[in-house]
Amino acid sequence: MSPHDLVLMPTGLRFRGRRFPCSIGRGGLTKQKREGDGATPVGTHRIAGMFYRPDRMNAPAPWAQTVGPRDLWSDDVNDPAYNMWVRAPHGFSHEALRRPDPLYDLVLVIDWNWPDAVPSLGSAIFIHQWRRPGYPTEGCIALRRQHLHWISQRVDYGTRVIIPAA
Repeated sequence: MSPHDLVLMPTGLRFRGRRFPCSIGRGGLTKQKREGDGATPVGTHRIAGMFYRPDRMNAPAPWAQTVGPRDLWSDDVNDPAYNMWVRAPHGFSHEALRRPDPLYDLVLVIDWNWPDAVPSLGSAIFIHQWRRPGYPTEGCIALRRQHLHWISQRVDYGTRVIIPAA
């Protein structure tokens, strides 16, 4: 492990010598991730993208992509674009990336089950803003807004995200 890795620890997410309180999935950690289980997948992953709401903030990094009202993420195991960024209209189940709340104003995409997704192994594992401290996610890692911004300004595409088994 390196200080440039994002490492999930029992006390928070460690990055560049700092520790950030975070929340994980309501299903805890798992080695056998499934769509809808609410668990955060164990393993060594990579940052595979970053998106942000340009109407709410400036680009946190030169490689960040903007997200608009038609941007979605497919979570339908029957969709050929399962676990991919798609655009509306989209005839399969999906999650809106542009939300009325601030949870997805800034998102780091983890390469879990991506880009060659296996149906039902889980989709949309992100690092995003939390609702409030300690409130679980649907499998993502969530941080306080200021911490997420600090990390996003320093993380690189391909940075490792290490989630060890408990």
